[in-house]
Amino acid sequence: MKKIETAEELEKSILSDLSLLMFSADWCPDCRFVDPFLPELEANFPEFTFYYVDRDQFIDTCAEWDIFGIPSFLVFKNGKEISRFVNKDRKTKDEIEQFLNDSLKK
Repeated sequence: MKKIETAEELEKSILSDLSLLMFSADWCPDCRFVDPFLPELEANFPEFTFYYVDRDQFIDTCAEWDIFGIPSFLVFKNGKEISRFVNKDRKTKDEIEQFLNDSLKK
C-alpha cells in the first residue's frame, strides 16, 4: 500500500484507473484491526491500486469529502468517486471484500 504524503500525490492517486484510498490514523484501534489482512486484500484485488491516507495529515480533505469515521475506504476510477465505505464502525475482512467486489461492478 502506497502512503500519500502530499496533496499533489492525493490528486494524482485518484486519477488512476481504479484506486482505493484507505483513510486511517496510527492511533485508531479499528484501523489497526484491518492491518493484518490488508496485504491479502491487495493480493486478491490486483485491479486496485491501494493508497493509505493519514486522516490527521489530510483533515481538511476528510471534512470536504465527508469522511468522519475511520477506517474509511473510497474508490475512484479515472478521477471520479464510484463507491465509498465510510462510517465509524470497525470493518471486517468480509465487509471490505464485499465492498471491493461491489466496486468492481461499477
